[in-house]
Amino acid sequence: MTQRTVHLAVYDTLADWEYGHAVAQLRDSTYHRDPAGFDVVTVGATLDPVTSMGGLRILPDLALADLSPADSALLLLPGASAWDSDPERLAPFARTARAFLGAGVPVAAICGATAGLAREGLLDDRDHTGPAADYLAATGYAGAARYREADAVTDGDLITASPTAPVAFAREVLGRLEVYTPEMLHAWYRLFAHSDPSAFAAVGEGAA
Repeated sequence: MTQRTVHLAVYDTLADWEYGHAVAQLRDSTYHRDPAGFDVVTVGATLDPVTSMGGLRILPDLALADLSPADSALLLLPGASAWDSDPERLAPFARTARAFLGAGVPVAAICGATAGLAREGLLDDRDHTGPAADYLAATGYAGAARYREADAVTDGDLITASPTAPVAFAREVLGRLEVYTPEMLHAWYRLFAHSDPSAFAAVGEGAA
């Protein structure tokens, strides 16, 4: 892993809960394999502020036109009601995802962002999940046979997840970027997904 920057797409109505676990663990390098950790840079359609579903005002660090796959370790696309209510407005983010995948740079999409990728044709030949099979089928995409009933799915450089599974989504992101050892990642997931008390000590010890 040469790039240490993850780019988080931000747009009006983005779902606050879907990306939090992933970006927090990327930034906190306490138990990372590489203590340098990762930077998280927000990317908007422009540099104008956006407002999340929870009413948080976010000022993007970077405009989408200035984002290059060569400068990134991963592009993270949260869900947002705008993926359904105004898909053309967010379509440039899906096209950027195509450029990332074409360059061999991972893309992680959750909730409505999976519909954006479906409309872009990026799920037609990759295993994936999303909010529901019928939800993605409504986009008219050709990838229904590759849909998987799972919280989160990784197929090569593409990660997809259900909106109800932000911890599993984070697990796949952290795993794809090899942020933790496999033992640490397993302990972290048991703690945050299942409140497993035996995982608390393992995480505190770095799952050594």
